Order: sequence, then structure tokens, then C-alpha cells
Amino acid sequence: MSPATIRPVRPQDVPAVVAMVHELAEFEREPQSCHLTDDQLTTALFGDRPALYGHVAVDADDTPYGFALWFLNFSTWEGVHGIYLEDLYVRPGHRGTGAGAALLTELARICVERGYRRLEWVMLDWNPAADFYAAIGASVTENWLPYRLTGAALERLAQRDPAVRR
Repeated sequence: MSPATIRPVRPQDVPAVVAMVHELAEFEREPQSCHLTDDQLTTALFGDRPALYGHVAVDADDTPYGFALWFLNFSTWEGVHGIYLEDLYVRPGHRGTGAGAALLTELARICVERGYRRLEWVMLDWNPAADFYAAIGASVTENWLPYRLTGAALERLAQRDPAVRR
């Protein structure tokens, strides 16, 4: 196989990326939790106020077989933006070809080019990609635990009467 070609996501790539997001959900043993639609991803990437960015790995026919979806975060300690990698996925038939590394390399290049100091992501503790991430120099963030507020708990907090309103 030839080296991966990486390019930004185009509107015509959306159905393939959505399909791969659902494949990723299956891989992560959570297919019932994935509800992404073509319309939602199109709006997030190409709507009036896009806040999501994406890159795809494509074959010689320009057909996507891997993707990275990411957005900007901000470090108050560093005083600059960084990239938060929401999802990285390469279809099983293309794993081991360097496509995942090429996608991460593109994000690292963007960070360096723009003066961003961090490229961050989370992964499941059983994901076999841990060895690959370690091999490229990524490290586990010790002492920091991810938290998430969703569903009923999110609704309850939104309804709370805050002590101070402005």
C-alpha cells in the first residue's frame, strides 16, 4: 500500500465519515450510544459557525478510509490554543499502513504551524493503540480524571437556581 494521503474533510466525505464514526462506536462497544447523522456532521463542519474540523485518509480513488475529528481547546496556563482530538479511526483493512500516524502527524503539524502547544485526546484503557501512542511520544496525563455531565444530570444542573445571576 502507498503512503496515506491526508486532506481536510470535504462535504462529499460526510457520509463516509459518519459511517466510520458508527464503526468506531461498534469497536468501542457502544453502538447504541452513537446517534450522529450526516446533517449533524455537515452542520458541525460546514455550517454558519463551524467549531469542528476534520481530516481524512484517502485511497487512490479519493475514498476516505480513516478520519480525525478535532476542535480547538485553550490552555489558560499556556495562554494558547491546542487541539483536542475527539475521534481518530482507521478502517480495519487499512490499519498498520501508517494512516493513523499520518493523521496524527497532520494535527501535530497544524499545532506547530499555528503555535498551539498541545494535542490531546482520551482513549479507552483497553484500546490496543496505547502502544502506538507511547511509541510516538504521547504520555498518559497522570492525576487528571475526565468528567462528563450528560442526560438527566445535565438537565438538573441547567434548572438549578444559581446563587448569583447577572
